[in-house]
Amino acid sequence: MMRRMILSLMAMLYVLTLSAQNIYDFKVKDDGEQDVPLSEYKGKVLLIVNTATRCGFTPQYTELEALYEKYHAAGLEILDFPCNQFGEQAPGTIQEIHQFCTANFDIQFPQFDKIDVNGTNESLLFTYLKQQQGFKGFDLNDKTGKFMDEMLRKQDADYDKKSDIKWNFTKFLVSRDGRVLKRYEPTDKMTDLEADISRELNPVLSSIMTRTSIRQYTDQPVSKTDIETLLRAGMAAPTAVNKQPWHFVAVTDKAKLKELAGNRGRMLEQCALAIVVCGNMDKALPGKGQGYWIQDCSAATENILLAAHALGLGAVWTGAYPIDDRVVAVSKAIKLPETIIPLCVIVIGHPAESPTPKDKWKPENVSYNEFGGKAE
Repeated sequence: MMRRMILSLMAMLYVLTLSAQNIYDFKVKDDGEQDVPLSEYKGKVLLIVNTATRCGFTPQYTELEALYEKYHAAGLEILDFPCNQFGEQAPGTIQEIHQFCTANFDIQFPQFDKIDVNGTNESLLFTYLKQQQGFKGFDLNDKTGKFMDEMLRKQDADYDKKSDIKWNFTKFLVSRDGRVLKRYEPTDKMTDLEADISRELNPVLSSIMTRTSIRQYTDQPVSKTDIETLLRAGMAAPTAVNKQPWHFVAVTDKAKLKELAGNRGRMLEQCALAIVVCGNMDKALPGKGQGYWIQDCSAATENILLAAHALGLGAVWTGAYPIDDRVVAVSKAIKLPETIIPLCVIVIGHPAESPTPKDKWKPENVSYNEFGGKAE
């Protein structure tokens, strides 16, 4: 009977968490047991961490406070949730914990009421965080990471297959628009965490790092103001000797979008806008291949993709040049003259999907000073 009740409660917890659209749907209790809606933190970059005052990782409070002081003015908020589930290393009341932290680490960021992060009484917020970013393992090349892995594996041989919080000072980074970007284990380097925070707080770097290709769209139209902003962004791209050898065709007519779709699938039939980025050979630099028009138009394309993401739109780059049949099909659909060559078709609209950005960093693809060299 008791087991059925527990399973029922867990099922209810799971359903309630799934019903949350984003992190701003949750409320938490502060150190005075008052409800605080996380919607108060909209527009902020959040670092959410479960902490303890008698843990080997407790000195991380010093590093967390340093991050807070350095980046708070730029939009960082650190939300601290003490938890006594790991070795009972967060004893006492929240008031006693807060007094300890201010006296020993002079923390200025907000602390919330003590919670459970795992189990039947776990915080709904942490249920959601774990669903968004599961456990990806410790760095076994790190001495502390290897120790944590060995310790936890003795307790549960399959511990790494669960999304549970493994120990104190697990951290979740949340974007300004409420997406749970990344999870950090207590053994992860704080320098890596700071680099991610710095990028997320910088709107340009954030757009670069979080842009993804969107292939499913709602039927909501793109406003004329946004279309002009996208085109202005394209024309702000760098260009060889300022030749600006580009021409843009903005297509919003549904029949024309369907005609333009060709073999690109349903994306162009669903979207509200396509921008065809073309090279104008009358403006291109003279010489073999008309100089740098491809590079110039590619730079303009990237500007448009990033601007679309910054505006909350979705976009994907689909190629035309140098595939002859695609060039012919696009040129015919929008009646381009012979001197205007379509480089690509950018599909744009309000996104109906939200894929997770991929971390494409691969150190092996980088050389320093000479081929095969390494940074010192």
